[in-house]
Amino acid sequence: MVITRRRMLGSTLIGASFAGALARRAAAAGPVLRIGVMNDMSGPYRDVSGPGSVACVNQALEDFGVPGKGFAVEVLTADHRNNPDVGATIARQWCDRENIDMILDVPTSSVALAVANICREKNRVYINSGGGTAELTGKQCSPNTIHWAYDTYMLAKSTGGATVKAGGTSWYFLTADYVFGHNLQDQTSAVVKAAGGTVLGASAYPFPGTTDFSSLMLKAQASGAKVLGLANAGDDTVNCIKQAHEFGLTQSMQVAGLLLTISGVHALGLAVAQGTLLTEPFYWDLNDKTRAFSARVQPKMPAGAKPNFEQAGCYSATMHYLKVAAAMGIDAAKQDGRATVARMKATPWEDDAYGSGHIREDGRNLNPAYLFRVKAPAESKAPWDYYTLVATTPGDQAFRPLAEGGCPFIHT
Repeated sequence: MVITRRRMLGSTLIGASFAGALARRAAAAGPVLRIGVMNDMSGPYRDVSGPGSVACVNQALEDFGVPGKGFAVEVLTADHRNNPDVGATIARQWCDRENIDMILDVPTSSVALAVANICREKNRVYINSGGGTAELTGKQCSPNTIHWAYDTYMLAKSTGGATVKAGGTSWYFLTADYVFGHNLQDQTSAVVKAAGGTVLGASAYPFPGTTDFSSLMLKAQASGAKVLGLANAGDDTVNCIKQAHEFGLTQSMQVAGLLLTISGVHALGLAVAQGTLLTEPFYWDLNDKTRAFSARVQPKMPAGAKPNFEQAGCYSATMHYLKVAAAMGIDAAKQDGRATVARMKATPWEDDAYGSGHIREDGRNLNPAYLFRVKAPAESKAPWDYYTLVATTPGDQAFRPLAEGGCPFIHT
């Protein structure tokens, strides 16, 4: 049995009109795993995560075949509003009042780090597929945390490295002024400089809430840099690319959307986004299995959109969690989040969305990174046919080496 409900901060009940009756039926079915999907349901990262992540989690429950397994799964969702205090409050209340077993997604790196601390304190499983900061497996790592999908190191190495190799040797950054943006700028700058390039300047802007980037565009243009590096995500990246196009920057500068997803490309349209290099660990049209997964989940997605990598990451992570929890025994998995995470690390994973891989000792999931080029309108043959694969980096090469992360509970 699968129960879905939204709680916290004025959220509305979904998927469970008779919550009391469903809860009684769940109890009759056996133990209940409670998964909390926390993300941005109303702000700049809504299309990147939001209801699409919830749809992918529910698809994982369906594909795993929860009915008949001898246990039930309850899914709670909440909007953290991109505020670390709000996210920490939700996580604490979920642990103390809702007996949550696993918290998932959590874009916005400042929120991601705050929730990681709560999950460690409360000994719950925490799988982050939305936050980009590599500190989740670095100096702020936790034995309760698994970092799925991507991080700033991976994006910098793949997209940043490819852009420098293509001739983009001088950079100017527009940076969201919080931990993710600064991590991404710093790590991409390191890649640029290591390849012999230069960083000519950067402008940080308040996040969230900035929509007019015109003055920053003029500063970037005046710098003389070859590349405009966008150390941001979601609606901010989309708005920056649109405004760069309107200001004519794309005629003199290469725009590097360091975290641009297929949701953003769809919002921009191929006429504006064409030629952009970007890195993602999932693309719906990558192979037969990704196409099959996307076909199953698309009817559940908002406005029939294709899943992006963060949302598909929620599917992949949930599948692995369910398999491990079932193998351990639900009562044992519920009792000790740290032990469940250790078992997940020791167990290789495989699913239709992300393929196969394993989780490193510091909690870093080692999935491949794919470098794509956005197609021109004439190259696209069908709806959502947006990418050409340029290069693949294996999971054990895509992320920061274990010895360089500084995770305090790892001895290298």
